[in-house]
Amino acid sequence: MSKEVLLMADVSDLGSEGDVVKVSEGYARNYLLPRSLAAPVTAATRRRLEKIRKERENVRQVELAVARELAAKLEKISCTIPVKAKEEKLYGSVTVNDVVDALKANGVQVDKAQVLLAEPIKELGVFEVKIKLHADVEATIKVWVVEE
Repeated sequence: MSKEVLLMADVSDLGSEGDVVKVSEGYARNYLLPRSLAAPVTAATRRRLEKIRKERENVRQVELAVARELAAKLEKISCTIPVKAKEEKLYGSVTVNDVVDALKANGVQVDKAQVLLAEPIKELGVFEVKIKLHADVEATIKVWVVEE
């Protein structure tokens, strides 16, 4: 026998939040329902799911606004990272940690995972580094790598 349930969260290989799916009664009773991944299909659960979606959308809008504000601030920032070098070649390299520390010195807190640096910088010069603040928001900063 099968049972219809309303998914309250994304479940791999089954469906995404808000989908009505048919599953076996044992799977629903023993796995989905105790973990709050699904609920029986009723008008009340549909209203509850809609309320949760609206709350998530409001939080997402606030996070997006904060990310856009930070992106505008980051676009104006230019970081200078002094390194030891000999004849335009660096001893070592400039990594994501160095960029994060330089931003922190400028009063901006970002996570290492947000800095998109494909490979470490190994020469002197000016480089553009992307910072991914949100799924929809990216900022580009200029990083000056200069000799000490």
